[in-house]
Amino acid sequence: MNKPIIMFDMDGTLLDLAFDDLIWNHKLPERHALTHKCSLEQSRATLYEFYQEHKHTLSWYSSNYWTSKVGVDVLKLQYEFQDKIAPRQGCFELLDHLKQQGYRCWLMTNADLASLNLKLENVNLRHYFEVIVSSEEIGYSKEFIEFWQIVQEKYPFDPAQTFLIDDTAPVLQGAGKFGIENLITILQPSTLNAPRNALELNYPAIQNLTELEPYLDQYQKEFNAKTA
Repeated sequence: MNKPIIMFDMDGTLLDLAFDDLIWNHKLPERHALTHKCSLEQSRATLYEFYQEHKHTLSWYSSNYWTSKVGVDVLKLQYEFQDKIAPRQGCFELLDHLKQQGYRCWLMTNADLASLNLKLENVNLRHYFEVIVSSEEIGYSKEFIEFWQIVQEKYPFDPAQTFLIDDTAPVLQGAGKFGIENLITILQPSTLNAPRNALELNYPAIQNLTELEPYLDQYQKEFNAKTA
């Protein structure tokens, strides 16, 4: 039986985005205000401007870039609060199921290598994945079609027989332009925020990660019908 490759995003998909929310929206503004002796409001305004300027670029995901930009050791800050790194609901149940069923799982993350390693030190995911890619290695973030082209050159795969599960719409759009056909998003990337409205999302959405299983079963039925 020909099984699709399952590609997973990390932050907001397999891991609770609450950790990143805590770091970037709370702890970094606090540390930035302390470092530069300004008010928390001023710090938030400054960082918000920086964030908007670099959103969806490689710099956005780079600990080194932000450390030099804002004068706070961002990676050290992440290590200070690493006990807050946690898997999302159904993460291990789904990955165990996929492994038992013989699916090939790949991890595709925009996290830089330092943040990726920190997270994998805290949540034991590495052994589930045949391929692990950080956009830092590729030179483009996942929002860009070039990311997927370079990944395919390095690790050949058929986009028509691939699933991508990711919480970020621009990433799913980039993957869709490249040709990945089976795109699924996440209802509640961060437990610090309310679930999103499924009707406002452009892709099928799941909450508990085990909800992916019926999509895979349906794909398999359709694939078998085509090749029968």
